[in-house]
Amino acid sequence: MAVNRFVLNGISYHGHGAINEIPGIIKSKGFQKAFVASDPDLVKFGVTAKVTDLLEQNGIAYELYTDIKPNPTIENVQHGVDAYRASGADFMITIGGGSSMDTGKGIGIIVNNPEYYDVRSLEGVAPTKNRTVFTIAVPTTGGTGAEATINYVITDVEKKRKFVCVDHNDIPDIAVVDPDMMASMPKGLTASTGMDALTHAIEGYTTAAAWSLSDCLNLEAIKLIAKNLRGAVANDPDGREGMALAQYVTAMAYSNVGLGIAHSMAHTLGAVYDTPHGVACAMMLPIVMDFNKECTGEKYKAIAEAFGVDTTGMDQDTYRKAAIDAVQQLSVDVGIPTKLEKLAEDDLAFLCESAKADACAPGNPKAADIADFEAMFRKLM
Repeated sequence: MAVNRFVLNGISYHGHGAINEIPGIIKSKGFQKAFVASDPDLVKFGVTAKVTDLLEQNGIAYELYTDIKPNPTIENVQHGVDAYRASGADFMITIGGGSSMDTGKGIGIIVNNPEYYDVRSLEGVAPTKNRTVFTIAVPTTGGTGAEATINYVITDVEKKRKFVCVDHNDIPDIAVVDPDMMASMPKGLTASTGMDALTHAIEGYTTAAAWSLSDCLNLEAIKLIAKNLRGAVANDPDGREGMALAQYVTAMAYSNVGLGIAHSMAHTLGAVYDTPHGVACAMMLPIVMDFNKECTGEKYKAIAEAFGVDTTGMDQDTYRKAAIDAVQQLSVDVGIPTKLEKLAEDDLAFLCESAKADACAPGNPKAADIADFEAMFRKLM
């Protein structure tokens, strides 16, 4: 039997009002000053303040870093490293979605492993020697699960590509998953991040490295998303809470077993067209599920049933189609487009090469060649 490693947060807090635990955590650790990484829109709309107000009320010093983009760049990370060093902070709080979390992971790793300041050398499985700076991660989207993963994605603007970094030293020490921090997410962002979580769960469930522990987590996440995403988009509190849990549950799993080519293709669409990651994942997921279907055994039967489909009497082809149709219907119901108007014929060769070279591609249950990638991208045109 193969040996499977599983890396998780040391501690996580869940539920409405969970952020109120943060000051006590900080004081129990003896930290003096926080480096708070959060994106400008969250600051503008008062979401970040839900945490920084708690710091102020408890006499905890902090410095706010907001040079963060939706698809964070090498420069965002490098500027953050410089800012952290200049701030006198002794720990970090990341507040936001994948962009804030990924920027924070890059910053924290490089602060304690300065030989990787170029950022590019962190691509793939980086052999860093030291843990990231102590980090408390507070998600504001019900999707990426970055507070519970050993992965982060950075955009190389110069080369028009995203690269994935995988490092067990980067996982935040503490995750604080408070659905109240997600309540101000607009519908479009709720939908796209929720579909990103579904892509994590389905790709993690069917990836080549999947095993029994990851399977039970990812299948439960699929059930939670099928039940709660529509409600979360409607800003129903129960839906928000269900998605907060779902994105964390699948993150624990996919972080350890990897993903597949829906993510490979989404990464290159994000790098070339700045397509929001969750939107790109949602558009690619049913297409990739169809491509992979003959390599998934009975797993599509379980996916269909997670969406409430009665598979009694269905043959393999029928339940596989039912699973793909259920995923497509959820995506449409929450307002995700099925076509990408920006996608240009002249870009296809670059998109296909980038997707094939992406770090997520080897985990796909079925190998894809350039012609396969082109055929799948064309379905978005």
